[in-house]
Amino acid sequence: MRIAIVGGGIAGLSAALEARALRPSAEIIVLEASARLGGKVAVSDVGGLAVDEGADSMLTRVPDGLALVRAAGLEGELVSPAAAQACLWSRGELRPLPAGTLLGLPTDLAALARSGLLSRSGLARVPMDLVLRGRPVEDDISVGELVTRRFGREVVDRLVDPLLGGVYAGRADRLSLRATLPQLVPHAARHRSLLKAASQARAATPPTDGPLFASLPRGLGRLPERLAQVAGADVRLGTTVRGLTRTTSGWSLTTGSAAAPARLEADVVVIAVPAAPAARLLGSVIDTTELAALDYASVAIVTLVLDGPTPGRGSGYLVPAVEGRATKAVTFSSRKWAHLAGSRSVVRASVGRHGDVRDLQRDDAELVEAVRAELALAVGPLPRLVDSRVTRWGGGLPQYAVGHLDRVRRTREAVARHPGLAVAGAAYDGVGVPACARSGREAARSAVRHDEGHDRDPS
Repeated sequence: MRIAIVGGGIAGLSAALEARALRPSAEIIVLEASARLGGKVAVSDVGGLAVDEGADSMLTRVPDGLALVRAAGLEGELVSPAAAQACLWSRGELRPLPAGTLLGLPTDLAALARSGLLSRSGLARVPMDLVLRGRPVEDDISVGELVTRRFGREVVDRLVDPLLGGVYAGRADRLSLRATLPQLVPHAARHRSLLKAASQARAATPPTDGPLFASLPRGLGRLPERLAQVAGADVRLGTTVRGLTRTTSGWSLTTGSAAAPARLEADVVVIAVPAAPAARLLGSVIDTTELAALDYASVAIVTLVLDGPTPGRGSGYLVPAVEGRATKAVTFSSRKWAHLAGSRSVVRASVGRHGDVRDLQRDDAELVEAVRAELALAVGPLPRLVDSRVTRWGGGLPQYAVGHLDRVRRTREAVARHPGLAVAGAAYDGVGVPACARSGREAARSAVRHDEGHDRDPS
């Protein structure tokens, strides 16, 4: 069996590992358009230190990311954050993230009051949720609409939006409740009170043994190459797949340039690329209207190496969009990760929100200066800048709009009608490393098992 995987990010590499486990003798080919593996998991040196350019940690509560690390033989190197306390920049100063929140939804009113995040009127509006009339949530709805209705606008602007923005670089008013807060859905379907629903959802979350996040010294970006080696995959970098067609014996992929196309025949194909290129490839097989319409946000990660102790406090802070700043999140990496601690400090800042690319249009030097100025405003004078790096992820984060899960279901149902074909990646079920790992594994399992013993004649 020949298994072709289009896309060499975490989802594609996870698919390669699962395919190898299912069919040990198969020929597995990973086709990656760029010059390296890993997608948004990458590491490079800045100021003499190896610092991740994209994802710098993974959730331990979802086991799929840790399973990848084990498969790569790196489990013994896993490290956990040395600092966990996060803050929010709100109304002119850094304020602690209130205890008892569920992705920004408050469940502890006393902690919310102590944080100082909300104005008096905004704070007084929240407990009205307990007496306001309303109905439990039956259909999908935007997170912003639900929270505004039950808690008031200030909770959206000052708490929920920055926390969701930290994950999706999106706006709460456009993001699907079912796709981004699935743990809340069954409780919101039983209670009209969002306070009660959020409290029960938080209480129902199993406690985690140990730290909630994990990473690798010298960066998560070490992981992709190791995964490809373990999978025994034939990795072909700089190879863009331009077409996909069904044949009597499986699938034919078109690579190379329009002037000099090449063909690759495969029994099984996993498409593990973002929505737009996936839609172009699948367009000859299924209706890809909904997949092609999936929107993305562009972001940039600005990494600073400073000649002195780590500024600020805790692991970092988030910045609500209503503050009007370029920076949406800051991580004090040299405080968060012990392996980056030393005489120099490392700070990573995220810039860019869905629908707002003005700051991303600045050149690298200007963007670095904007981040430094806003950082100094939040934490005070900074040590001398030693080095910096700007990593731009154009169209990097998919936006799960209302109805996203239904659109994904319909796309997968259409793909499933074609044995030996599956899709995977952040466009479907989650944007973190564990979610992409799970997506790739399940796609490979579906495609390989569905293909076995099937009569390939498409007629």
